[in-house]
Amino acid sequence: MKPFLALCLWGCLQTALWSQDGTFTHKPPIFPGCENVQPSNLKACFDTRLFTFIKTNFTLPETLDSNFTGEVTVLFEVDKDGAFKIIFTEASHPDIKEEFTRIFEALPKITPASYNGVPTFVQYSVKTTIPIGSNPPISQPAENPTVASAPETKTRRPEPELTELEKQAKQEYEKIQKQRTPYTAPEYSSQLNIPFTHGYYAGFESSLNLVGTNSHTASKPYLYSTVNTYYDFRAVKDSLQIPAQSTLGKKLWNEHLVQVQSKDYWFTLDPVFDLQVGKDTEASFSTTFNNTRGIFIQGGLGKKLNFSATVYESQGRFAQYFNTYAESIKGADEAALIPGRGIAKRFKTDAYDYPVAEAYLSYTPAPFLNLQFGHGKNFIGDGYRSLFMSDVASPSPFLKLNTSFWKIKYTNTWMWLRDVRPEVTEDGAYLTKYMATHYLSWNLSKRFNLGLFESVVWSNTNNRGFDINYLNPIIFFRAIEFETGQGAGNAILGLSGKYKWNDNIHLYGQFILDEFSLDAVKAQNKNWKNKYGYQLGAKYYHAFKVQNLMLQAEYNRVRPYTYSHNTIIHNYGHNNQSMAHLWGANFSELILIGRYYYKRWQADAKIVLGTRGFDFNTETDTFSYGADIYRNYNDRPFDTGVEVGQGIKTNTFNAELQAAYIVNTATNLRLFANLSFRDFTPDAQTPTTFKSNTTWFTLGLRTDLFNWYFDF
Repeated sequence: MKPFLALCLWGCLQTALWSQDGTFTHKPPIFPGCENVQPSNLKACFDTRLFTFIKTNFTLPETLDSNFTGEVTVLFEVDKDGAFKIIFTEASHPDIKEEFTRIFEALPKITPASYNGVPTFVQYSVKTTIPIGSNPPISQPAENPTVASAPETKTRRPEPELTELEKQAKQEYEKIQKQRTPYTAPEYSSQLNIPFTHGYYAGFESSLNLVGTNSHTASKPYLYSTVNTYYDFRAVKDSLQIPAQSTLGKKLWNEHLVQVQSKDYWFTLDPVFDLQVGKDTEASFSTTFNNTRGIFIQGGLGKKLNFSATVYESQGRFAQYFNTYAESIKGADEAALIPGRGIAKRFKTDAYDYPVAEAYLSYTPAPFLNLQFGHGKNFIGDGYRSLFMSDVASPSPFLKLNTSFWKIKYTNTWMWLRDVRPEVTEDGAYLTKYMATHYLSWNLSKRFNLGLFESVVWSNTNNRGFDINYLNPIIFFRAIEFETGQGAGNAILGLSGKYKWNDNIHLYGQFILDEFSLDAVKAQNKNWKNKYGYQLGAKYYHAFKVQNLMLQAEYNRVRPYTYSHNTIIHNYGHNNQSMAHLWGANFSELILIGRYYYKRWQADAKIVLGTRGFDFNTETDTFSYGADIYRNYNDRPFDTGVEVGQGIKTNTFNAELQAAYIVNTATNLRLFANLSFRDFTPDAQTPTTFKSNTTWFTLGLRTDLFNWYFDF
């Protein structure tokens, strides 16, 4: 602003000097039609012609209301060739600024100003109001000539001539600016993942599960382009718009902070927040808190390549039971391992500092094929839990291939996992292991879907690294495990199903098999080799004819020693967390969930009832009873009579109630209040397994991009 005011002052001084004695050593630029005007009237003719051109060509941007009022000031130059060039523009709205830029770029070349008969360049400023009046302002445009410092133009060093290529290069930046188009939310038709949260997905999953659709709903997260076939994101977003005239209002309620779009590319940038404060009745400290800041970037290059990245910087202190668990699964030299997030360092005396980064590239070379490479989470299942592959563990590197054709969707995922237990850490480096999965989803009819799952976990045994055998997307993992030896990997098989009772009710289930022994099954003696688990569930959309009310019931049961292995690095886990159910194994669980949506308001209620079996971990009893998947299953106390809940039988009860208001529909920023109750009652007390009863209340502002599970 200071340089602009200085130029205006300089222009006013020069205008006074030029007209002091009535002679004109300078001539202003001459518009067509002003050639025969008296020299003393050339300035007025220039003003009138310029103002007429502006008024004739001005169009109020579509983004502004027809009653919009404002001001605009333009500082510009007419160069020695007679071309108009904008130096500075100040306007009450960015779209007005862009409109005046367009107008001045459309001005024709005119006869340039002259000094003693030699063409030169001059600068002017013009200020007007919106809507534009019928007459040009008396004092505007303000003349601001800038001339050579020497008294005669011939003493000025000539400017070097540019080549045609250089002249084109000088226009490159402006051409990029001109390529920008109005933002139309292209993410809703892109190959990007829809951020996976159970609450957000419940808002549109009913549209995917109508009887007769050929959708595949188990492999998550979904692509926008897939769901957009069944659910109109733009229409829903438009229905939730809050009228806002100011840029600040639009960015707060309805838009991304930065949103850029052209014919060939687009991207958005948003801040990420998870700011919480709460109270845990069982904790000795005063409050719980979470302080997360970050950025969320997503975009597309062309129609086939999309990208997304989220970076978080976080500090937090949670309910006491959650802190205790986070510290119990930590690595060798860390303060804790925050479940679902990652390794944490100590923050102050009793809190944690845990940075997290997630990103991926999504490439779709053909309509039936999508390839993703990134660092994040994946989920397979139609329930709140998954016994196949869940998102309860920390993010990890992955390569995923989704193939869809006919009535089939085939998902291949390869992951790089870590074991951070002190006993497998070498020279401060964590042990790397690998996981590969196949999931085939087949719509056998318009109501029934069948899913086939297989997975294998292996490590760098015999220095084989990432075994190329598992790169084959259509081979059976169990066959490879058999060929390379039992100790070479841990293969798991699974079967899933979903039945659409009607448009609003569907039933789902999973069955997982870790090991199969026909003799053990025939013996019917509850042999430890019967390592399996199952899930049964139902969802009821628009329950009891109440629009946007979803009810869900789910039962999960996993026998002891499932997911574990005699080579313990081949367990089904990552960063000391399970890659399936967050309770590991040796449990039964009933979950009841209700979700309701009304405009920007949301409410969730959840109850989890469970029975779990824990190890004693005492000097007299060091056996593995089958819950901890990171223990060797050969450390079991007996081979038969194995039952769910063996060891320290523990009854657990979790209840949670949350209400939220969506602040920004583009970023899913929400203001929420959450109340949870947890009762943990073991049959025996040990230093690691003890009775706990807590009520935890939190208030917060959160950009909801992922599931965070606290029902341990």
